[in-house]
Amino acid sequence: MAFGHPKGLFPLFFTEMWERLAFYTMVGILLLYTIDAEQGGLGLPRAQGNEIYGLYLAFVYFTPFLGGMIADRFLGYRRSVAIGGLLMAGGLFLMGIPGFTFFVMGLIGLIVGNGFFKPNISVMVGNLYQPGDPKRDSGFNIFYMGINIGALAATLIVAPIVRNYFGWLWTFRAAGFGVLFAVVLLAIFWKVLERADRRPKRVDGDTRMGEIFLKILAPAFIVGILGYIAAKQFHMEIVRPSDFGFLVGMIPVVIFFVRLGLTANEEERPGLLALLPIFVAGGAFFMILHLNGSAMTQWARDFTDRRPGAAASVPFFDQIQQDALPSYYVNASEDVPRPHPDSLLVVSSPEIANQFGQNRMRSSAVATLDGFADITVERIGVEGTRAGVDQAWLARAVKVYADDQIEVRSEKGAHGEDVITVALADRAVPRDRVVLVRETAAGERIPVFVVAEPVYRAIYDGYRNRFGREPDYLPPGRFLQVVNAEVYQSWNPFWVIVLTPLVVWFFGWRVKIGKAVPTAHKLLYGMLLTTASLLIMAIAGSQTDGGAVKVAGLWMAVFYLVITFGELCLSPIGLSLVTKLAPPRLVGLAMGGWFLATSIGNKFSGFLGSVQNHMEPMWFFIFLAGLAAAVATFIFLVLPRLDRAIKKYGA
Repeated sequence: MAFGHPKGLFPLFFTEMWERLAFYTMVGILLLYTIDAEQGGLGLPRAQGNEIYGLYLAFVYFTPFLGGMIADRFLGYRRSVAIGGLLMAGGLFLMGIPGFTFFVMGLIGLIVGNGFFKPNISVMVGNLYQPGDPKRDSGFNIFYMGINIGALAATLIVAPIVRNYFGWLWTFRAAGFGVLFAVVLLAIFWKVLERADRRPKRVDGDTRMGEIFLKILAPAFIVGILGYIAAKQFHMEIVRPSDFGFLVGMIPVVIFFVRLGLTANEEERPGLLALLPIFVAGGAFFMILHLNGSAMTQWARDFTDRRPGAAASVPFFDQIQQDALPSYYVNASEDVPRPHPDSLLVVSSPEIANQFGQNRMRSSAVATLDGFADITVERIGVEGTRAGVDQAWLARAVKVYADDQIEVRSEKGAHGEDVITVALADRAVPRDRVVLVRETAAGERIPVFVVAEPVYRAIYDGYRNRFGREPDYLPPGRFLQVVNAEVYQSWNPFWVIVLTPLVVWFFGWRVKIGKAVPTAHKLLYGMLLTTASLLIMAIAGSQTDGGAVKVAGLWMAVFYLVITFGELCLSPIGLSLVTKLAPPRLVGLAMGGWFLATSIGNKFSGFLGSVQNHMEPMWFFIFLAGLAAAVATFIFLVLPRLDRAIKKYGA
């Protein structure tokens, strides 16, 4: 025992903390990396970036459904967690290799690895305690704190700092080392954790893998493929084929769980039917919460005034700031100074501008710019090691590749604009690294940032048209310092850590005074708080003047405060009820249903990130609030049935 808990709790705490640090580091930057076209990202259209984010989160919560059963029957928990960690680390290292193929392969490794890791480490925590042990709940609270400490460190420290100093690819690699450290911890405490494991076996009454394949997975796969083909044929504008295919593919899964409850015997039927609204609440809640990596991150990037203000004087805070590059200024407020025109090189070719912004330029494009508009091309070597190279020059340096190693593609964006993607051949090796340098009227040699004419006009003509005067200018070669967009995701784990003791105390106090909050009512309160958080963001959206103005970051802090209260009401209660309402022979299948509901919600998170680009900010959040309110109304209507089921099974 350690501090009154089994010794294995703290090795599992730190193993999970390091794995979650890696997981949330990657999730924090995934969408930003896919759509970034100014700091070396993939530069994909927003719809495609949100599609990738949604598919990743959907499948990362789909695979635990299978990973848990494989551990139960074939591998055991420790081996499953170790295999999952190694697969996730391998996936992250693959994502750290240039080339879109490696990026996709890495995501697949993460998805499969998480399926082995996530469900089984939680089961190990539960196995440390004897049935009925009163310390079990507090043990899970401690474990849950490890998850959120890892998430907080990821989004507040690791992702922004590694990205700012070493770039996107090293951020994925750093996350990979984090998962490897988690696996090393598991190995060190392998013997201590033996009591948390179990010998793989089948138990009479377990749902057979063949039955799961025939009744759930095969129908979902077939319907999903047909949905994908249909969506491709009809050329849907907002709903991408993979979105439609995945969501219609889940229809057979939903039908299976509904039929499971309706056809169960009289003793099991109330509990199984009561699980359905719990799945609905869980899926809807995580649909909103996991907008943190899609819609809310886009909000932070595009509609949040990210100037540090008074926080700039706080030690360490300068480490999570980056240059505000040209797109930031398009809807910045009047008092924000704009980059000096000398800091920008305006080109008529959007292709060249995007090659520069995505940090992968053709040799021919660099040759075109040498001597153009008083520009000098300074070659500093692939690693930027030339003696005397200024840090400001390194920040604007761009890698140069052979022409045949780069493919430039053009797609239509959400508003009909051309979105240019610069695709790099797998394993492409840069020939050189260059800085485009201009000499100012004062004789200073400064590195420039390449922009297309429409962006230049949006910054300067847009300011003059809106405010009727010339903007104030930053010194030549300098850009405003702003907080990284992914840092705003850290509000959720921060509030979880701060609020968990308060929420636990409150519910305990209600029990102590004889006015305990009914379990099912906590689900309702969670959805009501979720609705309230979205209405707060709708108010923030109304302040943006349809997206033309940035608003204070405090709006996001308040949003995450309210939705975190909802999370603490709903998430742990949902998991607990699944294990208590399902018949013992179907607990694994029911937990799979919870993960599948979360998976569907996560896919909607990515889809809604795309919808955001087609709606004004205020109406987008009002739309989401309406969805959350509809689910809250549904939970309210079925409360009597839920209360009866909970009472019947002593849950």
